[in-house]
Amino acid sequence: MIVQPLNLDIFLKSLLKILSSLLVGGVCTWLVVKNMEWSLVWEHLANISAGPVLLYLLTLVPTTFFRASRWAYLLRPIGVSLPLKRLLPISAVGFLAILALPFRLGEFVRPYYVVREGQCRMSAALGTVAVERVVDGLIVSVILFTTYLTGRAEFSKPLAVLGGAPLYYFAWLSLGLFVSASVFLALALQWPSVTIRWSLRLSLLAWLAPNLAHKIGDKLGALIQGFRVLREPKDLVPFLLESFAYWGFNGLGMWLLARGMGIPVSVPAAFAMMAFTGVVISLPNSPGLVGQFQVGIVAVLAAYVDSNIVSAQGGAYAIVVHALQVVWYLALGTLSLRFAGRGRSLRQMVTESAVAADAVETRLQTS
Repeated sequence: MIVQPLNLDIFLKSLLKILSSLLVGGVCTWLVVKNMEWSLVWEHLANISAGPVLLYLLTLVPTTFFRASRWAYLLRPIGVSLPLKRLLPISAVGFLAILALPFRLGEFVRPYYVVREGQCRMSAALGTVAVERVVDGLIVSVILFTTYLTGRAEFSKPLAVLGGAPLYYFAWLSLGLFVSASVFLALALQWPSVTIRWSLRLSLLAWLAPNLAHKIGDKLGALIQGFRVLREPKDLVPFLLESFAYWGFNGLGMWLLARGMGIPVSVPAAFAMMAFTGVVISLPNSPGLVGQFQVGIVAVLAAYVDSNIVSAQGGAYAIVVHALQVVWYLALGTLSLRFAGRGRSLRQMVTESAVAADAVETRLQTS
């Protein structure tokens, strides 16, 4: 067996990402833990019935399907054609890596599987993942802002779990960030070099840190290339429809489970929980999304229901919905590894994909 030499640069970058993700996860965990009545939480966990759990697991089937199948519409314009029976296990292992590793260090595994198929380059495959993340960010931001418009009173309540900040701060912030990103990309698709150049000038990066500005400009250029896959309506429309289906089943499942556990939340409240949790986990994520997932759910519940419900059923619900998702994706990814891996372990794929992604970044910086 050939042992690959340790790449110090990759090691240091990974270490920094791991430490920052653990910090974020630790802070989020503390925010949740200090507001729970743990004796009541354990009591509700012990008395949960199987019906709501099974119903929630059923909603994870279409959620998982659409999460994987929509990627085909991003791969097709770059010349990649994968049958669904191949796409599903690749996506399952990719999401397993993302969930198991901090700071989305497993993000490169899914595109690297496609690269190993010999159908495209790593930079092109990474571009499709960037498209997916920005579109998902925009969708959850729009959902969060829409629920804010229908529940202004709830979103205006100061929340202890968020340090006294109301939810509408985050609704405006997330919407502003992703709408700005969407406007930038719309302009950049039409006038790429001009848009990037003026964006860097207006940010003062070109003057304050020219080397950093050059690197950011290269990465933005690669991202814009990835978004060119959405020029064709035949790919854009089904991708968006399946993305909305994915998030729709996700929110529906969270609502059904909450009601089954005796939490009186409305459908808009459940979708607000889903959307805000999506915003929180877009931060540097801890392994398994521990802490971040719970703080996203508890914060929204605190805005919609009484505090005594939040500190009891709410805490139990946050644990259950997170645990069910973790077990589901870990089991599905582990079972899919033998079909997707073709003799490669998850550890090997994570290492090789990180090296391939680093080579793309190095090539962009030196080009």
